[in-house]
Amino acid sequence: MTEKILENKKHGMRALIIIIALYAAGIAAMIIGGIGMANAVDYVSTPFGVGAVNSVAKHNYTVLFVIGCIWVCIGWVPIIGLKVLKPQEALVLTLFGNYVGTLKGEGFYFVNPFCVGVNPAAKTKLNQSGDVDGGSAKGLSLNLSAPDVSAAAAQSASKKISLKVMTLNNSRQKINDCLGNPIEIGIAVMWRVVDTAKAVFNVDNYKEYLSLQCDSAVRNIVRIYPYDVAPGVDTTGDGLADEGSLRGSSEVVAARIRDELQQKVVEAGLEILEARITYLAYAPEIAAAMLQRQQASAIIDARKMIVDGAVGMVEMALERLNENRMVTLDEERKAAMVSNLLVVLCADEAAQPVVNAGTLHH
Repeated sequence: MTEKILENKKHGMRALIIIIALYAAGIAAMIIGGIGMANAVDYVSTPFGVGAVNSVAKHNYTVLFVIGCIWVCIGWVPIIGLKVLKPQEALVLTLFGNYVGTLKGEGFYFVNPFCVGVNPAAKTKLNQSGDVDGGSAKGLSLNLSAPDVSAAAAQSASKKISLKVMTLNNSRQKINDCLGNPIEIGIAVMWRVVDTAKAVFNVDNYKEYLSLQCDSAVRNIVRIYPYDVAPGVDTTGDGLADEGSLRGSSEVVAARIRDELQQKVVEAGLEILEARITYLAYAPEIAAAMLQRQQASAIIDARKMIVDGAVGMVEMALERLNENRMVTLDEERKAAMVSNLLVVLCADEAAQPVVNAGTLHH
């Protein structure tokens, strides 16, 4: 289905003026015809009494009156063909089941009154920016005595398709990463409709279709990555282990989700502008255990860094003593010095100094 833009329909004001003028003419014809029918009687004398009429004049006024009545009854039908669109709105039109075209852009349009707007996703409400009611329900509850025209207008307005950029924020999903650990992830997708014909006719409901495909794309990509960097894991598909992870490569993961989702919704006439990870955590059932694991790993890494720094400082101290020849130490004294320095540098608490008042060997 190819989108067809109706660009030569922006003459709604002209059509409105003509409709009002014709409707006023119909009312005037009905009034004139009624008055003429009442005054067109010409009484004459006959053998049977007073009677007979001017049939020609009465016939003309009767025809004028009937035409006026008919137009007053059906003259409102062309008003249905008047369509008003605001910026970034579109309306897909069908005539007796056939696709006529799409009205795009702000303006006052006039189309065939029998054309019907189509939007199968009009009543679908998802967790997205474009589905906020804006208090319309409250207004309807306060105006219970309003005529049905407002309800019909609201229903007609709901057939319009928004071309604005909208944000879809689906519920959090529980997915197993490549190591089998259950995680919870939430994602926000910025999207918009670019082809109204595909959005309306190629899928049953383009909003529900986008939501389902978003969940599918997230599952397909997340199960490739570990939550944290893990050895021997290939996340790029080139056969080589890398350091990709959900927590450390969130932008890369979001870009792959966007590309995956775009391929799935191109037939629905949608464009995915951006995807962002809004929530990422281990599932509650393993969150405590994984927190202890992360803490233990952090402690080990910190200890390794402290030991490496302490050994470097001890080596530097011994080298400086040998260069300056300040003190000559045998192997036993060097070992004792190294042990004392390592205890001081690697201890969790501050070391208590001990002053030796004797000689070097006592």
